[in-house]
Amino acid sequence: MLFIIDFDGTLSVRDTVDAMLEKFADPSWEEIEKTWLDGKITAIECMTQQVRMVKADHIAVESFFRSIQLDASFLPFYQHIIQFAKVAIVSDGLDHAIKVATRHAAFPEIPIYANHLSFVPNGLDITFPLRNMDCKAGNGVCKCKIADDLALESGGPIVLIGDGKSDACLSGYADIVFAKGSLIKHCEKNDTPHHKFESFADVFAEVKKWQAGAIPQQFAQKSAHKTNQSA
Repeated sequence: MLFIIDFDGTLSVRDTVDAMLEKFADPSWEEIEKTWLDGKITAIECMTQQVRMVKADHIAVESFFRSIQLDASFLPFYQHIIQFAKVAIVSDGLDHAIKVATRHAAFPEIPIYANHLSFVPNGLDITFPLRNMDCKAGNGVCKCKIADDLALESGGPIVLIGDGKSDACLSGYADIVFAKGSLIKHCEKNDTPHHKFESFADVFAEVKKWQAGAIPQQFAQKSAHKTNQSA
């Protein structure tokens, strides 16, 4: 079993990138955000423009990353699932922000797949080492591709825990979906079975009902259908 966990707004209480832009960028970043949400530019174009708008020194940004609030209920959830599953943080956000925030919160070391943040004089820049040119969603990190690659090593089923637009594509492919925020609306619109959650305490309460490593019966048909398609 493989758990794919989003970071911004899922493992972190707030969207880290939005909070960073609010603190360090010109307010016009919100216009770029709306253009992306309206589907007029890709996530890569949006993130590149927004990150380059940040005007702050290294010390100020590092301090901000250490202040990121994480969902404390994740830890007991993680300690339970790690007994029978692989776990990865897969985010279309910023790798360095995730590393600093999780390290500062004394979270266990979990594999992180995200866009690469770098410091430049008086600001930041971003690159996309995990970009998949075939990604239909136009994201910097193709969660479907990473989930597929990791599942080859760990085996399925694939469990997605997410909250937003970057999780939408994988939600239609994952065996089990835990959704919050705008991902709920996407799942409802596309008739995608999902569990709604507010925190990892809600996810933990559901996962504890499962037999160790066993896919819940109501999702078994979806998993079997996907296996047959790939055969």
